[in-house]
Amino acid sequence: METIVLKREVPTSMSGIRLDLGAARLFPDFSRARLQSWIKSGELRVNGEQKAPKVKLLGGELLEVSAVVEENETWEPQAIAMDIVHEDEHILVINKPEGLVVHPAAGHADGTLLNALLHYAPCVAALPRAGIVHRLDKDTTGLMVVAKSLRAHKHLVEQLQDRSMGREYEAVVTGVMTGGGTVDEPIGRHGTQRIKMSVSHSGKPAITHYKIIKRFRDHTHLRLKLETGRTHQIRVHMAHLRYPIVGDPLYGGRLRLPKAAQPELVELLREFKRQALHAKKMTLIHPISGTLMQWECDLPSDMQQLLQLLKTDTEAFNQDAC
Repeated sequence: METIVLKREVPTSMSGIRLDLGAARLFPDFSRARLQSWIKSGELRVNGEQKAPKVKLLGGELLEVSAVVEENETWEPQAIAMDIVHEDEHILVINKPEGLVVHPAAGHADGTLLNALLHYAPCVAALPRAGIVHRLDKDTTGLMVVAKSLRAHKHLVEQLQDRSMGREYEAVVTGVMTGGGTVDEPIGRHGTQRIKMSVSHSGKPAITHYKIIKRFRDHTHLRLKLETGRTHQIRVHMAHLRYPIVGDPLYGGRLRLPKAAQPELVELLREFKRQALHAKKMTLIHPISGTLMQWECDLPSDMQQLLQLLKTDTEAFNQDAC
């Protein structure tokens, strides 16, 4: 459990404002929903008295918080190795491997990143979802940031919501793209296949920018940047353009092999059972210091091998054509 103890005097300039709004201004490190909860439970008091969230402040009152954040006892800590890229008192940045589920769900009750975080940093048990503010799909690799304090959690969520957190990915897609661009198409739950998402006019706004890193004779290596963070966003948008991500088990469609491809490439493409998608770069404002921070992590070995074989195959094909 974590105990929060805070005191602030209401300035006269805030006379006439609602208690919940005033508390949000005086305690900006905490969400309005959390402050409202504390007001209703009596953990946030006005001059020692419990008040309703809508009561008007006069100025000069003393707001006092004495709140206990309970740990979630339904998730068990587990000793699962993590590749830690950065750590300080308030945030943790990891390079997530293939196959690691981020949060417990149906079919994955444990063995997740959340379980690993609870073992490695027990303090996160007091945070919503153990400090996890965004997710990567089970078989997508790369950078994730996790909050280790309530202050950090609030600020990271705000950066995700106002799109100031930079997240860049690399992917290998099937097909040769002619140029970069932007996909601005809403995404919602698939109409008949509930485990899938799809472009849907009734969905939520979703924007993905993409640039070409390198073209091969039947594939393209892309750099992608998210403005929004919808479930399966990059995978859905690339499939919508009819350039699905290599190996994508949900959106990849039928396997397409380049004509007269080298045997090594054919074998790898047949055995590539996950989406070739990697969260390579992350940029954010440190939630406490205000410092601009940036991290990059190398592509995993399977994607490096795929790119090398595509390069070799393309060079061999071009040489034969000459």
